[in-house]
Amino acid sequence: MMPAAKAPPRLIDRLPAVRGRLSEAIALAPVTWFRVGGPAEVMFRPADSDDLAAFIAEKPADVAVTVLGVGSNLLVRDGGVPGVVVRLGRGFAGIAVDGETITVGAGALDGNVARVAQDAGLTGLEFLSGIPGTIGGALRMNAGAYGSEIRDILVSATALDGEGSERRLLPADLGFGYRHCTIAEDWIFTGAVLRGQRGDAGEIARRMAEIRTARESTQPVRSRTGGSTFANPPAAKAWELIDRAGCRGLVVGGAQVSEQHCNFLINRGDATAADLEMLGEEVRRRVLAATGVTLEWEIRRIGVQAAGGLREVRG
Repeated sequence: MMPAAKAPPRLIDRLPAVRGRLSEAIALAPVTWFRVGGPAEVMFRPADSDDLAAFIAEKPADVAVTVLGVGSNLLVRDGGVPGVVVRLGRGFAGIAVDGETITVGAGALDGNVARVAQDAGLTGLEFLSGIPGTIGGALRMNAGAYGSEIRDILVSATALDGEGSERRLLPADLGFGYRHCTIAEDWIFTGAVLRGQRGDAGEIARRMAEIRTARESTQPVRSRTGGSTFANPPAAKAWELIDRAGCRGLVVGGAQVSEQHCNFLINRGDATAADLEMLGEEVRRRVLAATGVTLEWEIRRIGVQAAGGLREVRG
């Protein structure tokens, strides 16, 4: 009788010891705004920056690492995410005010930073209340809204490089562009120092209220969505091009282009990640045919496709 084939080692057994938590086959759909997608092969919740740095330095070189924030501008494919998904928790969510600067962890919610700045009487950070993500994600994509971007208020950022060494970065080091920075994908942001200005408490509150009203009146904030789907091309607005191409309300399976704001895709309840990605690609195809403009994804797509599952386009 031939001896039974030896099972390959589980990924989790190849990883270094940590002070945080390592878990296998963790569902990612419940922690993303779209509520779709497959599992993480392994999820790592580091205790703090030192724990994460040691893990990066000691892990096998062939193990891929993907950082997940609150999943607001993210599409996890149905086949899941191979390797290790890092989720930054409480150890990375601190917010501390010192004069006109605010030191924040990469896991701090943008909206929470805006509210702390408001309480401290600092203006210039109100736009963060309109960005549903974390500071780490905001640094990675130079997030912006309502006329401001993260680069406008950044003093410095900290990140771990691909070997786990901590780097302090000035704004010029990040190579900020529109919804983009040039920092290597395998670097992980851990925190930032932001700058505000002394302002009138009533005016700050008024501006925060304006942003909240604008979001609620123009965006499908109560739907399962992933935020703005495509970046605005130069001298154009993505939603206008999508509307011109006749894509408002377009449907693939359980996914739909929002009727309220057609640069948003929504999960109507039974969408798969494949539905959403196929819908996005169909929008890109129709916009190119109608306008000659190639839209670029703003939503980050991660993981692997599952076999099959594609459904027809309607609309």
